[in-house]
Amino acid sequence: MLLYFITCISFFLFLKSLLLRPLPSWATEMRLLLLLFSQELSVRTISKLFRNRFWLGFVCQIPAGMSLVRKSLTSRVENVEESHGMSVLDLPELALDCILERLPPSSLCQMVAVCRYLRERCVSDHLWERHMKQKWGSVIGPAAYREWKWHVASKRNVGGLKHGRQRGLMRFWSLRWPLQWMRPKVDENNSLKQRTSLPVDSIMNWYLAIESGNFCFPAQVYNRENGHVGFMLSCYDATISYDPRTDTFQARYPPHGRRADAKECGIPWERLRAPPIDASPHDLHVSDCLTDLYPGDHIEIQWRRNKEFPYGWWYGVVGHLESCNGSENYCRCHKSDTVVLEFNHYTPGSRWRQTTVSRKDHREEGNEADGFYGGIRKIKSEAEIAIWKRLWPSEVLD
Repeated sequence: MLLYFITCISFFLFLKSLLLRPLPSWATEMRLLLLLFSQELSVRTISKLFRNRFWLGFVCQIPAGMSLVRKSLTSRVENVEESHGMSVLDLPELALDCILERLPPSSLCQMVAVCRYLRERCVSDHLWERHMKQKWGSVIGPAAYREWKWHVASKRNVGGLKHGRQRGLMRFWSLRWPLQWMRPKVDENNSLKQRTSLPVDSIMNWYLAIESGNFCFPAQVYNRENGHVGFMLSCYDATISYDPRTDTFQARYPPHGRRADAKECGIPWERLRAPPIDASPHDLHVSDCLTDLYPGDHIEIQWRRNKEFPYGWWYGVVGHLESCNGSENYCRCHKSDTVVLEFNHYTPGSRWRQTTVSRKDHREEGNEADGFYGGIRKIKSEAEIAIWKRLWPSEVLD
Protein backbone atom coordinates (compact mmCIF):
# COMPACT_ATOMS: atom_id res chain seq x y z
CA MET A 1 0.00 0.00 0.00
CA LEU A 2 2.84 2.38 0.80
CA LEU A 3 4.31 1.76 -2.66
CA TYR A 4 1.04 2.75 -4.32
CA PHE A 5 0.82 5.91 -2.25
CA ILE A 6 4.41 6.97 -3.14
CA THR A 7 3.69 6.29 -6.83
CA CYS A 8 0.65 8.55 -6.79
CA ILE A 9 2.53 11.39 -5.08
CA SER A 10 5.33 11.17 -7.63
CA PHE A 11 2.88 11.22 -10.49
CA PHE A 12 1.11 14.30 -9.11
CA LEU A 13 4.41 16.20 -8.77
CA PHE A 14 5.34 15.31 -12.33
CA LEU A 15 1.93 16.39 -13.60
CA LYS A 16 2.13 19.70 -11.73
CA SER A 17 5.45 20.48 -13.39
CA LEU A 18 3.89 19.85 -16.79
CA LEU A 19 0.93 22.06 -16.08
CA LEU A 20 3.12 24.98 -15.01
CA ARG A 21 5.21 24.93 -18.17
CA PRO A 22 3.85 26.55 -21.34
CA LEU A 23 2.90 23.90 -23.87
CA PRO A 24 2.45 24.21 -27.64
CA SER A 25 -1.05 24.18 -29.14
CA TRP A 26 -0.73 20.55 -30.27
CA ALA A 27 -0.21 19.46 -26.66
CA THR A 28 -3.45 20.99 -25.31
CA GLU A 29 -5.40 17.81 -25.79
CA MET A 30 -2.67 15.73 -24.11
CA ARG A 31 -2.74 18.05 -21.10
CA LEU A 32 -6.46 17.56 -20.69
CA LEU A 33 -6.02 13.81 -21.03
CA LEU A 34 -3.39 13.79 -18.30
CA LEU A 35 -5.54 15.95 -16.04
CA LEU A 36 -8.59 13.73 -16.42
CA PHE A 37 -6.37 10.65 -16.07
CA SER A 38 -5.07 11.95 -12.78
CA GLN A 39 -8.57 12.63 -11.49
CA GLU A 40 -9.66 9.15 -12.49
CA LEU A 41 -6.60 7.62 -10.90
CA SER A 42 -6.90 9.56 -7.66
CA VAL A 43 -10.59 8.82 -7.13
CA ARG A 44 -10.25 5.15 -7.94
CA THR A 45 -7.07 4.76 -5.93
CA ILE A 46 -8.55 6.23 -2.78
CA SER A 47 -11.76 4.21 -3.10
CA LYS A 48 -9.91 0.92 -3.70
CA LEU A 49 -7.37 1.57 -0.96
CA PHE A 50 -10.25 1.57 1.50
CA ARG A 51 -11.66 -1.59 0.00
CA ASN A 52 -8.39 -3.40 -0.87
CA ARG A 53 -9.41 -3.74 -4.52
CA PHE A 54 -7.15 -1.25 -6.24
CA TRP A 55 -6.09 -3.24 -9.30
CA LEU A 56 -9.58 -4.42 -10.18
CA GLY A 57 -10.97 -0.84 -10.36
CA PHE A 58 -7.80 0.50 -12.00
CA VAL A 59 -7.78 -2.04 -14.82
CA CYS A 60 -11.54 -1.91 -15.51
CA GLN A 61 -12.27 1.80 -15.20
CA ILE A 62 -9.28 3.69 -16.65
CA PRO A 63 -9.49 2.49 -20.28
CA ALA A 64 -13.23 3.12 -20.48
CA GLY A 65 -12.89 6.57 -18.97
CA MET A 66 -10.03 7.51 -21.30
CA SER A 67 -11.90 6.33 -24.37
CA LEU A 68 -14.90 8.49 -23.47
CA VAL A 69 -12.71 11.47 -22.71
CA ARG A 70 -10.88 11.03 -26.02
CA LYS A 71 -14.17 10.98 -27.91
CA SER A 72 -15.42 14.03 -25.99
CA LEU A 73 -12.28 16.03 -26.71
CA THR A 74 -12.28 15.05 -30.36
CA SER A 75 -15.89 16.14 -30.79
CA ARG A 76 -15.20 19.43 -29.02
CA VAL A 77 -12.24 20.21 -31.28
CA GLU A 78 -14.27 19.41 -34.38
CA ASN A 79 -17.14 21.60 -33.21
CA VAL A 80 -14.81 24.51 -32.54
CA GLU A 81 -13.20 24.17 -35.96
CA GLU A 82 -16.48 23.83 -37.85
CA SER A 83 -18.72 26.38 -36.05
CA HIS A 84 -17.54 29.91 -36.78
CA GLY A 85 -21.03 31.49 -37.14
CA MET A 86 -23.48 32.78 -34.57
CA SER A 87 -25.76 30.32 -32.78
CA VAL A 88 -29.21 30.92 -31.33
CA LEU A 89 -27.72 31.29 -27.86
CA ASP A 90 -25.63 34.25 -29.06
CA LEU A 91 -28.74 36.30 -29.86
CA PRO A 92 -29.84 39.11 -27.53
CA GLU A 93 -32.56 38.15 -25.06
CA LEU A 94 -35.15 40.36 -26.74
CA ALA A 95 -34.51 38.80 -30.15
CA LEU A 96 -34.59 35.30 -28.69
CA ASP A 97 -37.88 36.03 -26.92
CA CYS A 98 -39.41 37.28 -30.17
CA ILE A 99 -38.43 34.02 -31.87
CA LEU A 100 -39.75 31.85 -29.05
CA GLU A 101 -43.05 33.74 -28.94
CA ARG A 102 -43.68 32.82 -32.58
CA LEU A 103 -43.06 29.11 -32.12
CA PRO A 104 -46.03 26.71 -31.86
CA PRO A 105 -46.37 24.53 -28.75
CA SER A 106 -44.85 21.50 -30.49
CA SER A 107 -41.69 23.45 -31.37
CA LEU A 108 -41.38 24.86 -27.86
CA CYS A 109 -41.51 21.32 -26.50
CA GLN A 110 -38.64 20.37 -28.82
CA MET A 111 -36.61 23.41 -27.77
CA VAL A 112 -36.93 22.36 -24.13
CA ALA A 113 -34.72 19.33 -24.85
CA VAL A 114 -31.87 21.35 -26.44
CA CYS A 115 -30.12 22.67 -23.33
CA ARG A 116 -30.77 23.91 -19.84
CA TYR A 117 -30.76 27.59 -20.83
CA LEU A 118 -33.41 27.15 -23.54
CA ARG A 119 -35.40 24.88 -21.26
CA GLU A 120 -35.66 27.60 -18.62
CA ARG A 121 -36.87 30.09 -21.23
CA CYS A 122 -39.23 27.77 -23.10
CA VAL A 123 -41.15 26.68 -19.99
CA SER A 124 -41.79 30.28 -18.98
CA ASP A 125 -45.43 31.04 -18.25
CA HIS A 126 -45.52 34.19 -20.38
CA LEU A 127 -44.83 32.08 -23.50
CA TRP A 128 -47.58 29.57 -22.74
CA GLU A 129 -50.28 31.98 -21.60
CA ARG A 130 -50.99 32.95 -25.21
CA HIS A 131 -51.12 29.32 -26.38
CA MET A 132 -53.36 28.43 -23.44
CA LYS A 133 -55.80 31.22 -24.19
CA GLN A 134 -55.71 30.63 -27.94
CA LYS A 135 -56.56 26.92 -27.83
CA TRP A 136 -58.31 26.28 -24.53
CA GLY A 137 -59.67 29.71 -23.65
CA SER A 138 -63.17 28.93 -24.93
CA VAL A 139 -63.57 25.93 -22.59
CA ILE A 140 -61.44 26.93 -19.59
CA GLY A 141 -62.98 28.97 -16.79
CA PRO A 142 -62.35 29.73 -13.10
CA ALA A 143 -63.74 26.33 -12.09
CA ALA A 144 -61.24 24.55 -14.37
CA TYR A 145 -58.41 26.63 -12.90
CA ARG A 146 -59.41 25.64 -9.36
CA GLU A 147 -59.52 22.01 -10.45
CA TRP A 148 -55.99 22.33 -11.83
CA LYS A 149 -54.73 23.85 -8.58
CA TRP A 150 -56.24 20.97 -6.64
CA HIS A 151 -54.63 18.54 -9.10
CA VAL A 152 -51.21 20.17 -8.58
CA ALA A 153 -51.57 20.06 -4.80
CA SER A 154 -52.48 16.37 -4.88
CA LYS A 155 -49.48 15.63 -7.10
CA ARG A 156 -47.17 17.36 -4.65
CA ASN A 157 -48.59 15.43 -1.71
CA VAL A 158 -48.16 12.12 -3.52
CA GLY A 159 -44.63 13.09 -4.52
CA GLY A 160 -43.76 13.89 -0.90
CA LEU A 161 -44.96 10.49 0.29
CA LYS A 162 -42.98 8.69 -2.41
CA HIS A 163 -39.87 10.70 -1.56
CA GLY A 164 -40.14 9.71 2.07
CA ARG A 165 -40.47 6.03 1.21
CA GLN A 166 -37.49 6.09 -1.14
CA ARG A 167 -35.20 7.99 1.22
CA GLY A 168 -34.20 4.89 3.18
CA LEU A 169 -33.43 2.91 0.04
CA MET A 170 -31.34 5.73 -1.43
CA ARG A 171 -29.36 6.01 1.79
CA PHE A 172 -28.58 2.29 1.66
CA TRP A 173 -27.28 2.44 -1.93
CA SER A 174 -25.29 5.60 -1.28
CA LEU A 175 -23.46 3.86 1.57
CA ARG A 176 -22.74 0.84 -0.60
CA TRP A 177 -21.46 2.77 -3.61
CA PRO A 178 -20.50 6.25 -2.35
CA LEU A 179 -18.38 7.20 -5.36
CA GLN A 180 -20.70 5.80 -8.01
CA TRP A 181 -23.34 8.38 -7.08
CA MET A 182 -20.78 11.17 -7.56
CA ARG A 183 -19.70 10.17 -11.08
CA PRO A 184 -21.60 11.71 -13.99
CA LYS A 185 -22.90 9.21 -16.51
CA VAL A 186 -22.05 9.86 -20.14
CA ASP A 187 -24.16 8.42 -22.94
CA GLU A 188 -23.19 7.70 -26.56
CA ASN A 189 -23.87 11.35 -27.48
CA ASN A 190 -21.39 12.57 -24.87
CA SER A 191 -24.08 14.38 -22.91
CA LEU A 192 -24.80 14.21 -19.21
CA LYS A 193 -27.85 12.19 -18.22
CA GLN A 194 -29.97 14.63 -16.24
CA ARG A 195 -33.40 13.85 -14.97
CA THR A 196 -35.43 16.95 -15.68
CA SER A 197 -39.14 17.46 -15.27
CA LEU A 198 -41.45 20.36 -15.89
CA PRO A 199 -42.55 22.55 -12.98
CA VAL A 200 -45.73 20.98 -11.66
CA ASP A 201 -47.66 24.26 -11.48
CA SER A 202 -46.44 25.73 -14.79
CA ILE A 203 -48.86 26.74 -17.53
CA MET A 204 -46.91 24.54 -19.94
CA ASN A 205 -47.58 21.52 -17.76
CA TRP A 206 -51.27 22.46 -17.59
CA TYR A 207 -51.43 22.84 -21.38
CA LEU A 208 -49.81 19.45 -21.98
CA ALA A 209 -52.02 17.77 -19.37
CA ILE A 210 -55.13 18.94 -21.23
CA GLU A 211 -53.61 18.19 -24.64
CA SER A 212 -52.83 14.60 -23.66
CA GLY A 213 -56.28 14.00 -22.18
CA ASN A 214 -54.89 13.28 -18.71
CA PHE A 215 -56.65 16.22 -17.05
CA CYS A 216 -60.43 16.39 -16.63
CA PHE A 217 -62.03 19.74 -15.89
CA PRO A 218 -65.52 21.25 -15.56
CA ALA A 219 -67.18 22.91 -18.55
CA GLN A 220 -70.64 23.18 -20.12
CA VAL A 221 -72.06 21.24 -23.08
CA TYR A 222 -74.73 22.49 -25.48
CA ASN A 223 -77.52 20.05 -26.41
CA ARG A 224 -76.19 17.30 -24.17
CA GLU A 225 -76.33 13.59 -24.94
CA ASN A 226 -75.88 13.97 -28.70
CA GLY A 227 -78.68 16.49 -29.07
CA HIS A 228 -81.34 14.50 -27.24
CA VAL A 229 -84.75 16.04 -27.88
CA GLY A 230 -85.25 16.60 -24.17
CA PHE A 231 -82.19 18.85 -24.01
CA MET A 232 -82.47 20.95 -27.17
CA LEU A 233 -81.26 24.54 -26.77
CA SER A 234 -79.90 23.89 -23.31
CA CYS A 235 -76.44 23.91 -21.78
CA TYR A 236 -75.48 21.62 -18.89
CA ASP A 237 -72.45 21.30 -16.65
CA ALA A 238 -70.18 18.30 -17.16
CA THR A 239 -66.66 17.08 -16.51
CA ILE A 240 -64.84 16.88 -19.82
CA SER A 241 -61.51 15.62 -21.15
CA TYR A 242 -59.84 16.09 -24.52
CA ASP A 243 -59.30 13.23 -26.98
CA PRO A 244 -56.20 14.07 -29.06
CA ARG A 245 -56.85 11.24 -31.52
CA THR A 246 -60.14 12.67 -32.76
CA ASP A 247 -59.82 16.34 -31.71
CA THR A 248 -63.06 15.98 -29.76
CA PHE A 249 -64.08 15.77 -26.11
CA GLN A 250 -65.58 13.25 -23.74
CA ALA A 251 -68.10 14.36 -21.13
CA ARG A 252 -69.41 12.86 -17.92
CA TYR A 253 -72.62 14.42 -16.62
CA PRO A 254 -73.48 14.37 -12.90
CA PRO A 255 -76.22 11.97 -11.78
CA HIS A 256 -79.81 13.23 -11.92
CA GLY A 257 -81.72 12.01 -8.91
CA ARG A 258 -81.62 8.23 -8.98
CA ARG A 259 -80.21 8.18 -12.49
CA ALA A 260 -76.54 7.28 -12.79
CA ASP A 261 -74.10 9.69 -14.40
CA ALA A 262 -74.30 9.75 -18.18
CA LYS A 263 -71.32 9.76 -20.55
CA GLU A 264 -70.93 11.13 -24.05
CA CYS A 265 -68.04 10.84 -26.53
CA GLY A 266 -67.09 12.68 -29.70
CA ILE A 267 -68.27 16.14 -28.62
CA PRO A 268 -67.01 18.80 -31.07
CA TRP A 269 -65.59 22.14 -30.01
CA GLU A 270 -68.73 23.98 -31.16
CA ARG A 271 -70.83 22.36 -28.43
CA LEU A 272 -68.62 23.40 -25.53
CA ARG A 273 -68.12 26.56 -23.53
CA ALA A 274 -66.62 27.75 -20.28
CA PRO A 275 -69.31 28.38 -17.64
CA PRO A 276 -70.31 32.06 -17.91
CA ILE A 277 -71.20 32.09 -14.19
CA ASP A 278 -68.81 30.65 -11.65
CA ALA A 279 -71.27 28.73 -9.49
CA SER A 280 -72.34 25.20 -8.71
CA PRO A 281 -75.06 23.79 -11.00
CA HIS A 282 -77.13 23.14 -7.85
CA ASP A 283 -77.05 26.80 -6.73
CA LEU A 284 -79.76 29.28 -7.67
CA HIS A 285 -78.37 32.19 -9.66
CA VAL A 286 -79.33 35.60 -8.27
CA SER A 287 -80.89 37.47 -11.20
CA ASP A 288 -79.50 41.00 -11.50
CA CYS A 289 -80.94 41.89 -14.90
CA LEU A 290 -84.70 41.77 -14.29
CA THR A 291 -85.15 45.54 -14.35
CA ASP A 292 -83.27 45.71 -17.64
CA LEU A 293 -85.31 43.15 -19.60
CA TYR A 294 -87.22 44.36 -22.68
CA PRO A 295 -89.24 42.42 -25.26
CA GLY A 296 -86.89 40.86 -27.79
CA ASP A 297 -83.95 40.50 -25.38
CA HIS A 298 -82.15 37.16 -25.43
CA ILE A 299 -81.86 35.35 -22.11
CA GLU A 300 -80.77 32.14 -20.48
CA ILE A 301 -82.75 30.78 -17.55
CA GLN A 302 -82.01 28.02 -15.11
CA TRP A 303 -84.35 25.03 -15.21
CA ARG A 304 -84.41 21.62 -13.57
CA ARG A 305 -86.86 18.75 -13.51
CA ASN A 306 -87.06 18.52 -9.71
CA LYS A 307 -85.19 19.58 -6.60
CA GLU A 308 -82.71 16.71 -6.84
CA PHE A 309 -81.54 17.63 -10.35
CA PRO A 310 -78.84 20.17 -11.13
CA TYR A 311 -79.77 23.27 -13.11
CA GLY A 312 -79.25 23.58 -16.83
CA TRP A 313 -79.24 26.84 -18.79
CA TRP A 314 -82.05 27.14 -21.39
CA TYR A 315 -82.23 29.66 -24.20
CA GLY A 316 -85.25 31.95 -24.67
CA VAL A 317 -86.35 35.50 -25.47
CA VAL A 318 -88.40 38.10 -23.64
CA GLY A 319 -91.92 38.33 -25.06
CA HIS A 320 -94.89 40.71 -24.89
CA LEU A 321 -97.79 40.61 -22.49
CA GLU A 322 -101.14 39.45 -23.81
CA SER A 323 -102.49 42.98 -23.39
CA CYS A 324 -99.75 44.37 -25.65
CA ASN A 325 -100.06 44.39 -29.43
CA GLY A 326 -96.28 44.37 -29.88
CA SER A 327 -96.04 47.91 -31.25
CA GLU A 328 -92.81 49.65 -30.35
CA ASN A 329 -94.52 53.02 -29.92
CA TYR A 330 -97.16 51.78 -27.47
CA CYS A 331 -95.38 48.87 -25.74
CA ARG A 332 -95.16 49.21 -21.95
CA CYS A 333 -94.15 45.61 -21.15
CA HIS A 334 -90.82 46.65 -19.67
CA LYS A 335 -92.66 48.62 -16.97
CA SER A 336 -94.81 45.71 -15.89
CA ASP A 337 -94.00 43.58 -12.85
CA THR A 338 -94.51 40.45 -14.95
CA VAL A 339 -91.90 39.29 -17.45
CA VAL A 340 -92.95 36.94 -20.25
CA LEU A 341 -90.33 34.41 -21.37
CA GLU A 342 -90.78 32.54 -24.65
CA PHE A 343 -89.11 29.41 -25.97
CA ASN A 344 -89.96 29.59 -29.63
CA HIS A 345 -88.46 26.24 -30.60
CA TYR A 346 -91.59 24.66 -29.11
CA THR A 347 -94.91 24.66 -30.93
CA PRO A 348 -97.56 27.27 -29.95
CA GLY A 349 -99.76 25.84 -27.24
CA SER A 350 -97.06 23.61 -25.78
CA ARG A 351 -96.64 23.85 -22.03
CA TRP A 352 -92.94 24.52 -22.62
CA ARG A 353 -93.60 27.40 -25.03
CA GLN A 354 -94.00 30.20 -22.49
CA THR A 355 -93.68 31.08 -18.80
CA THR A 356 -93.82 34.20 -16.66
CA VAL A 357 -91.67 35.41 -13.77
CA SER A 358 -91.91 38.30 -11.32
CA ARG A 359 -89.68 41.23 -12.05
CA LYS A 360 -89.46 42.42 -8.44
CA ASP A 361 -89.10 39.30 -6.29
CA HIS A 362 -88.24 36.46 -8.63
CA ARG A 363 -87.09 33.29 -6.94
CA GLU A 364 -87.24 29.67 -8.01
CA GLU A 365 -90.72 29.07 -9.41
CA GLY A 366 -92.43 25.94 -10.68
CA ASN A 367 -93.75 22.53 -9.68
CA GLU A 368 -92.99 18.84 -10.07
CA ALA A 369 -95.01 18.61 -13.30
CA ASP A 370 -93.48 21.51 -15.26
CA GLY A 371 -90.14 21.71 -13.51
CA PHE A 372 -88.56 24.61 -11.66
CA TYR A 373 -87.34 27.86 -13.22
CA GLY A 374 -84.38 29.53 -11.54
CA GLY A 375 -82.14 32.51 -12.15
CA ILE A 376 -81.97 34.54 -15.37
CA ARG A 377 -78.98 36.04 -17.16
CA LYS A 378 -79.31 38.46 -20.06
CA ILE A 379 -77.24 37.63 -23.15
CA LYS A 380 -75.51 40.76 -24.39
CA SER A 381 -72.90 39.18 -26.65
CA GLU A 382 -73.76 38.76 -30.30
CA ALA A 383 -71.35 35.82 -30.44
CA GLU A 384 -73.34 33.96 -27.77
CA ILE A 385 -76.62 34.67 -29.56
CA ALA A 386 -75.11 33.35 -32.80
CA ILE A 387 -74.15 30.09 -31.08
CA TRP A 388 -77.71 29.52 -29.88
CA LYS A 389 -79.13 30.26 -33.31
CA ARG A 390 -76.69 27.85 -34.91
CA LEU A 391 -77.90 25.12 -32.55
CA TRP A 392 -81.54 25.76 -33.41
CA PRO A 393 -83.37 22.46 -34.08
CA SER A 394 -84.36 21.65 -37.65
CA GLU A 395 -87.94 20.86 -36.55
CA VAL A 396 -90.24 22.54 -34.07
CA LEU A 397 -90.57 20.57 -30.84
CA ASP A 398 -93.87 19.59 -29.21
